Amino acid sequence: MLIVQKYGGSSVADAKRVKNVAERIAKTYRSGNKVIVVLSAQGDTTDELIEKAKELNATPSKREMDMLLTTGEQQSVALMAIALESLGIPAISLNAAQVKMHTSRDYGVARINKIDTDRIESELYRNNVVIVTGFQGVNRYDDLTTLGRGGSDTTAVAIAAAIHADICEIYTDVDGVYTADPRVVPNARKLEEITYSEMLELASLGAKVLHNRSVEMAKKYNVELVVRSSLNDHEGTKVKEETEVEKMLVSGVAGDDNIARVSLLKIVDKPGKAFEVFNTLAKNKINVDIIIQSVATDGKRNISFSINKDSLEDVKKIVDANIKKWGVAGVEYEENIAKVSVVGAGMVANSGVASKVFEAMYDADVNINIISTSEIKISILIEKDDMKRAMRAIHDKFNLGLV
Repeated sequence: MLIVQKYGGSSVADAKRVKNVAERIAKTYRSGNKVIVVLSAQGDTTDELIEKAKELNATPSKREMDMLLTTGEQQSVALMAIALESLGIPAISLNAAQVKMHTSRDYGVARINKIDTDRIESELYRNNVVIVTGFQGVNRYDDLTTLGRGGSDTTAVAIAAAIHADICEIYTDVDGVYTADPRVVPNARKLEEITYSEMLELASLGAKVLHNRSVEMAKKYNVELVVRSSLNDHEGTKVKEETEVEKMLVSGVAGDDNIARVSLLKIVDKPGKAFEVFNTLAKNKINVDIIIQSVATDGKRNISFSINKDSLEDVKKIVDANIKKWGVAGVEYEENIAKVSVVGAGMVANSGVASKVFEAMYDADVNINIISTSEIKISILIEKDDMKRAMRAIHDKFNLGLV
């Protein structure tokens, strides 16, 4: 079999864990498989590099940040190759430039356009374990780029798709995909399998097990995906097109407190204004989530939307530059909020899910600010301090816990 294995930063955080992962890779290789390994930076390396940069410059350029941050993964792959060599396993480490991981030119949020597989295939032919840096690529200027937090998952799935791997295994510090974050909801239950669509929603809504773009790519190219722990041999969670069991009403609850809400006040109520605002944000690579527009009064409307908090400073600059052009009377920013979401493919054919969510919030004395729904999810914006309590209340209301 041709297997792609991805290991996150916590799985290779120190020498002991690197050796543990090396033993796992060696076992897979000795079983007669061809193995490609994708690694994240060790432990908190990325955060430490960001802090070092900000000690020198509060607003460093995105290009130079990408040059800096990509060194983390390069350390990881070289150390893993060294560890495998000590076990008698032939291995070679490659960075994004050596593989030719072509991305868009957007520093910090680049997207993979194409992967040249020649070098990888050549090294596999030589019976090497190929260890590739995750999270990074090379743009049209031959500059290094990064794919955004969690981007190593996307690297692994992209390689698996490009090289037609038999399976892509995502190793992390948890046993698989749970009905909620077990650190927040102690009785959360591990799922044996989950659909691409459900996993994509959960990943997009705050579940930190998989990067949402990796799930999107796996669904598009039908990459067989398994999430499991690097710390034990337990069976993980299969992410697939259709599950073999009857669709659960609700598969999981996700929470995200790294968001902010932007409210544009008293915009002139005429066609094209919303397009003008969100087209400008899109051109500046700002991902907007929940949007709500008030009913017009006195010829004016308010528009509120949520964003990732990491984009807030960029959004403030965009709003300041366009506020007069848009005809906005004022703007408010709210950072003390969180988003809690309920996801389940079974919601399509069942009524009353929203009612149970609202009942859970009433029981937990949590006030709802904004509501957003789709066929398989319900998201609510609430106060940040209420997030964990809300997740537990919803989880219990739908009886998702261990039995």
